[in-house]
Amino acid sequence: MMSTRDFEHKQIAFVFIERGEKISFKNDNIIVSDAEGKTKHQSTCYRLFALFVCGDFCLTTGILDRAKKFGFSIVFMTVNMRIISILPAKAEGNVLLRKKQYEYKGTEIAAHIIANKIRNQAETLKSRRKKTDRDKETIKSLAQYERDVRKTGLSRQEIMGIEGISAKLYFQSMFADYSWKSRQPRVKGDIINTLMDIGYTILFNIVNALLEMYGFDVYEGILHTNFFHRKSLVCDLEEPFRPIVDAAILKSLNLGQVSEKDFWRNQNQYILPWKNSKKYVGIVLEELMRRKGDIFLFLQSYYRAFVRGKPVEDFPVFKIEGEE
Repeated sequence: MMSTRDFEHKQIAFVFIERGEKISFKNDNIIVSDAEGKTKHQSTCYRLFALFVCGDFCLTTGILDRAKKFGFSIVFMTVNMRIISILPAKAEGNVLLRKKQYEYKGTEIAAHIIANKIRNQAETLKSRRKKTDRDKETIKSLAQYERDVRKTGLSRQEIMGIEGISAKLYFQSMFADYSWKSRQPRVKGDIINTLMDIGYTILFNIVNALLEMYGFDVYEGILHTNFFHRKSLVCDLEEPFRPIVDAAILKSLNLGQVSEKDFWRNQNQYILPWKNSKKYVGIVLEELMRRKGDIFLFLQSYYRAFVRGKPVEDFPVFKIEGEE
């Protein structure tokens, strides 16, 4: 298993493949070359945790061999940041862990995870220098919902209901200055939702890669019900980290880094063109990488607590910076 210290040195590489470019390997380095053969990007495989490839690309046995040898995941995406396929570096045969997953029927861990998310949403709002009366009321409401979701005996549906109400209030305060309407996954009805889709996709695949590394069945959820082809456990365990993405997007809006000219509209959808994707991926990825050690430690601690059958009080809590 990878240690916390090892993970601190790991990198996540995003490669945007344009026509004529190719990926090759030399001396255990991954190299992206342009159409003229000039090196566009280079990373050592020893430090690579995940490789995101955006654009048309031919998979070779050499890439598969190195991904397995050095233990990094590969995520293939379209130019519009839609996932095509994922080749995870995963632990095989963790039978004990998976047996515990399939036997677990409680909701206490799910409530713990959602309470952690709600707390982080409240802390994100608290970190604002100038809080409106609405912000203050939302923070109070979120504190109450955090207490509510911790009540014993709640069903999955009740936990999801509290999470939904909390998220609605949180987003209304978080993006009040930018004509926020509602969270609409994959609809891309406005720029903020489009950026959230990008940020949450990156976060999802980081969490997925870490869970695969321990040998979890990522389709067996603790909150989201099992559904064909949905990685429910990843959906569950990315929840406490979502405010990192939200805060990065808000910061970029406040700094004027987001421009409507970077997007084009197609049937009421805001689409981010290929040439502008790097800018917004960088905004979110920079913040996620700044917290990567904390994310790793949380999921490592979760694995240890779950496989050892610890009480929910011993499960980890991910804290947003600035929390007292």
